[in-house]
Amino acid sequence: MTTSLSLVGFSLFALVVTAAPGPDTLLVLRNCLRGGRFPGIATALGAAAGSLAWAVAAAVGLAAALQRWDAAFTVVRLAGAAYLVFLGVQSLWAHRRGAPARPEAPGGPADPAPAAGRAFGQGLLSCLLNPKVGIFFVSVVPQFLPDGHAALSTTLLFGIIDAAVAAVWLTLVTVFAARMLTWLRRPRVHTAMERTAAGVLVVLGVGTAAETV
Repeated sequence: MTTSLSLVGFSLFALVVTAAPGPDTLLVLRNCLRGGRFPGIATALGAAAGSLAWAVAAAVGLAAALQRWDAAFTVVRLAGAAYLVFLGVQSLWAHRRGAPARPEAPGGPADPAPAAGRAFGQGLLSCLLNPKVGIFFVSVVPQFLPDGHAALSTTLLFGIIDAAVAAVWLTLVTVFAARMLTWLRRPRVHTAMERTAAGVLVVLGVGTAAETV
């Protein structure tokens, strides 16, 4: 496989995987709903940074070692599952406390908007605590490696591409959601979206934990 075909093929595959709804997309939507475009973009960049970190880990063999070491893999997955459940429960609890006491003003969110740094950290941590991202690089990248190229440098290049694809896609999700904020922040719609996103995060966390044990 030539270099150009490898890059195009991996880019398209990364786009398909990134476009599939998951925890990162949910976090981006949740933070965009609470604080608008900038917290959503910060979350997207955090998730992209986490993906790049996993690519570096895969390039130096850490992801493969983690996959082989069952105990460490289990700990990381359970930590990721616990973090998703924590975010979901925290969101449900904050909304439950805030809704009766602070009715939503037209066009304004019921819950406090996360700062950009905190939103970035949430996206980063969500991705870092998902070992499936590392396994993705370990299992998928070798299929796209062009003949005669160093695995380390090519894996890093693929990691940069994947991070860029994730950043662009999730930013587009943020921009689209931001354009709909007036509608999304209507009391009934906002409540439904908050509860749905929080519930899905909890379900994803519980499902991940159930797969691990």
